[in-house]
Amino acid sequence: MLLALSVPAHAQQAGKIFRIGLLDASTAYGMAVLIDVFRQELSKLGWIEGKDITIDYRYAENKGADRLRELAADLVRLQVDLIVVTGAAAALAAKNATITIPIVMTNATDPVALGLVASLARPGGNVTGFTAQSVDLNTKRLEVLKDAVPKLLRVGLLSMRVISTTGDLQQKELRVAALALKLKLEEIEIQLDAQGLESVFQLAKQKQVGGIITTANRSFFAERKRIVELATKHRLPAIYFQKEFVDEGGLMSYGVDYNDLYRKAAHYVDKILKGTKPADLSVQQATKFEFVINLKAAKQIGLTIPIGMMERANQVIK
Repeated sequence: MLLALSVPAHAQQAGKIFRIGLLDASTAYGMAVLIDVFRQELSKLGWIEGKDITIDYRYAENKGADRLRELAADLVRLQVDLIVVTGAAAALAAKNATITIPIVMTNATDPVALGLVASLARPGGNVTGFTAQSVDLNTKRLEVLKDAVPKLLRVGLLSMRVISTTGDLQQKELRVAALALKLKLEEIEIQLDAQGLESVFQLAKQKQVGGIITTANRSFFAERKRIVELATKHRLPAIYFQKEFVDEGGLMSYGVDYNDLYRKAAHYVDKILKGTKPADLSVQQATKFEFVINLKAAKQIGLTIPIGMMERANQVIK
């Protein structure tokens, strides 16, 4: 009897192996660091891959909404028990593919505005999870970039047309913020390949921008190493939406602690697989934020970071 009581609830379901689908707009290599956080948290919760769960990974390789829809349909055909999505574009593809399979968002910009859920408190339907509030944070990032770069007049905004469902929300917010900060926003669409990235930074220099900001999305995150290298090469101060850009040698980041969101998403997966309905789990907003500065990167491009900014940072890399 004591042994039976000690067995986790999910292990009592006659040895059932739950099948989880994971849908992402970018690449396996680029997302590995965050997916590992998610998998490790599932393991801590008692789920063992190959024993009581399997995970089917689907990456769109930055090929856009059509590819995401194909992959979402594929997961539905496989009759997975749950779909984890890593951004709003993937969430939209999954929601359009099924109204019955539970969907857990690790981070999605403004899921109410995008029609993913009815409200944060009462999501309804089969979608729940976490929102990273990327739209509001982009405004803050623009403010930080202006504080860091003396006499900043022009800012290059890197965006992607293929994820316009989320990118447009961020771009609209940044246009308003730039106007308020008396900055000229040079919007530059980007193709995520070696030649496309190089030409974008060349164009940014031609437009005489004094700094770079990107919209927050999984595809940029997956290409963070190359983006950071090009910003350094062209001596352009840049602020990013995740600290992993700074880990790759980037100048600054201000944004959500995404590791925290992916850990929390694992807990929602745990609850749903044990019987909780997605509609009964509120969509939670990010609560942990971090501001990181890399002084070594600043030195490489000849930028002096004000002392006041360093005092506000959660972490200063020397």
